[in-house]
Amino acid sequence: VLVALVVLGGPSAAGAELSRVFQEMVKSECHFINGTDRMRFVKRFIYNREQYAMFDSDVGVFVGDTPYGKKVARYWNSDPEWMEYRRAAVDRHCRHNYELSTWFLVGRRGE
Repeated sequence: VLVALVVLGGPSAAGAELSRVFQEMVKSECHFINGTDRMRFVKRFIYNREQYAMFDSDVGVFVGDTPYGKKVARYWNSDPEWMEYRRAAVDRHCRHNYELSTWFLVGRRGE
C-alpha cells in the first residue's frame, strides 16, 4: 500500500496531526491444563494498548491495573449477579468451546 501511495503521489503523513482515534479492546482467553482437569478464564480490558482491568477466574474478581481500572473494577465487583455471571464463564465459555473443538484439534496433533 505504501508503494502505491508513493507512486500515485498520495499525501504524506509526515508532520500531520494525529487523527485522535482511540482503541478499546476486550480479549478473552481460556487456558486449559491437562484437558479439562483445570481451566482458567481470563478477560482483559485494554484501552490504547494499555490494560486497565482484568478478570481472572482463579482470582474470582476484577482487578484494576490503572486508577481508572481500579474504579471500574470496584464498580463491577459490587454487583453480585454480574460477578456470578463472570465466574460462570469458565463453564459457559471455555468448557463449551473445548467440547466443540476437541474432535478437530485432538486429531491434528503433531508427532
